[in-house]
Amino acid sequence: MKNLLVFVFLFFAGWSVHAQNPYAQSPVSWSFSSKKISDKIFEVHLTANIQAGWHLYSQDQPDDAIAAPTNVKIYNNPLLKLDGKVKEVGNLEKYKDKILGISAHQYSNKVDFVQMIKTRSNAKTNVSGSVEFQTCDDKKCLPLKTVNFNIALK
Repeated sequence: MKNLLVFVFLFFAGWSVHAQNPYAQSPVSWSFSSKKISDKIFEVHLTANIQAGWHLYSQDQPDDAIAAPTNVKIYNNPLLKLDGKVKEVGNLEKYKDKILGISAHQYSNKVDFVQMIKTRSNAKTNVSGSVEFQTCDDKKCLPLKTVNFNIALK
């Protein structure tokens, strides 16, 4: 019986620490997809769905920003060629804190990061990479987080 009580105590203590751990919070869920535009041209979509009250930062930040910008990395693949830069599709919010005097470009609810990709041949291949991002609410910012992706181009 004593062992059972110790187990139950440790279980709930660990659960409590996990619930308070900032790394355990995930206010952003990601989905990854591709869309064929023409014979060898694809749009790759990295879509962030952001919980209410939270925001995600744009790739481009003002000079006075202290927030970490979102960084999309696409790994080298000899069968692919990137066509332009990653574009952001969403409602960009230009935030200015009057007390601290800092600015930020951010998104709430949803943002879609879109990269155009050309394939060098008709061979089936994948595009892979990572998204590094930071999320904040009105009270706190979570540490940077990285999410990897691997998307089939069909």
